[in-house]
Amino acid sequence: MKIRIRRLPHGEGLPLPAYATAGAAGMDLLAAVGAPVTIPPGGRALIPTGLALALPPGHELQVRPRSGLALRHGIVLPNSPGTIDEDYRGELQVIVLNAGHAPFTVERGMRIAQAVLAPVLRAEWQEVADLDDTRRGDGGFGSTGMS
Repeated sequence: MKIRIRRLPHGEGLPLPAYATAGAAGMDLLAAVGAPVTIPPGGRALIPTGLALALPPGHELQVRPRSGLALRHGIVLPNSPGTIDEDYRGELQVIVLNAGHAPFTVERGMRIAQAVLAPVLRAEWQEVADLDDTRRGDGGFGSTGMS
């Protein structure tokens, strides 16, 4: 599936998102920062990718954290997964949160997040007086015995 993508001026010279391996589900997103951005512990930053795109109808792009950054540095995406809607045409940017104990510096070209293309199903609500019974019923958090 081809996705139309437009490189913005501050994204010049950076590779387009790509799968790191043949079996990878996500494409790496790179930081298109003009200068290094240091995020203090507990701090957030909006990191540009230098890209705008047009998704195919019926799809979203899910922006997810990279496991290595999360494990080694505590770098997470607070709205994970972030959703890029099919009708959004602005720059793809990534909200980054430093949940680690040390400042973290984002450098130009750094793999900062991953993007997963996913189909979107449309729902229509049908209001009813009663719902069918299930074994679980209305049991909420922790009611299945899993901890």
